[in-house]
Amino acid sequence: MSSREPEVGNNIRRLRFEHGEMTQDQLAKQAGVTRHTIMALEAHKYLPSLLLAFRIARAFGVPVERVFEYHG
Repeated sequence: MSSREPEVGNNIRRLRFEHGEMTQDQLAKQAGVTRHTIMALEAHKYLPSLLLAFRIARAFGVPVERVFEYHG
C-alpha cells in the first residue's frame, strides 16, 4: 500500500465547519445516508456514488467540484 494522496479527495469536514459546524449526523440526514457513511467519506475509505456526491453538494449549497476533487 502506498502513502499517495487518494485519487478522489473531499472537503466535507471543512465544509461542515464552514456551515455552522454541521454535524456528521445532520449532513447524513440531509444526504439520505448514515453517519457512518459520512465518517467513511471523510476518512477517504469510501467513494460516493454520483447521486450521493450531488446530494452532499446540495446540502452545502455548493457545486460538486467544491466538495470532491480528482487528483488523477
